Amino acid sequence: ENCRIISYTYTEPTIFFEFAYDTAKLAHERGIKNTFVTNGYMTPEAVRMIAPYLDAATVDFKCSGDPDCYRRIIGVPDVTPIYESLLEMKRQNIFIEITNLVIPGFDEDMSSFRSLIKWIRENLGDEIPIHILRFFPTYRFSDIPDTPLESLRKAYGIAKGEGMKFVYLGNVPGQFEDTYCPSCGELLIERFGLRMSRNRLKGDKCPKCGTKIPIVV
Repeated sequence: ENCRIISYTYTEPTIFFEFAYDTAKLAHERGIKNTFVTNGYMTPEAVRMIAPYLDAATVDFKCSGDPDCYRRIIGVPDVTPIYESLLEMKRQNIFIEITNLVIPGFDEDMSSFRSLIKWIRENLGDEIPIHILRFFPTYRFSDIPDTPLESLRKAYGIAKGEGMKFVYLGNVPGQFEDTYCPSCGELLIERFGLRMSRNRLKGDKCPKCGTKIPIVV
């Protein structure tokens, strides 16, 4: 009751794709929207199948999509399917957000991250929200320290410098969480952690310059 959105997450939704598909279809019949939080490793056919019932997807990268990191650490032999599924999501008009977990010791010079951001801008557009996430030591990576705030800020600067309009830091409450108008710089949405503390949008427009903002609140 009063549920507006279902998010399929924390267990990769493609693992239980058939169940997610059936649930998403029933949800749409009841006016409930659906979102995936996914590693993106799926076929274009799977994207097309779920597309009528999938409203948005957050595709979660590790190590900026660096192929060597994916092979050695994650066990993914080829990252190409991730990019193919992203392109299919765009073709199917699924709203896309990107997260990238910055792990100390990997992609220290940010070259892979810069390449990832360039690909996103050129193929998906400059309005795709980018969430740069802080790593915390756990499980097999318990010996790796937290991501330094300096590294996150560097990545933030790269994404903004490459022309991305909506860039955020994650797992760092109070740091680069707010949304600003890409045209005039006016503060639009103020956040702390997972909570929105202030919404200054006038409908879907900036209250100062009237620029249309692609955000649903």
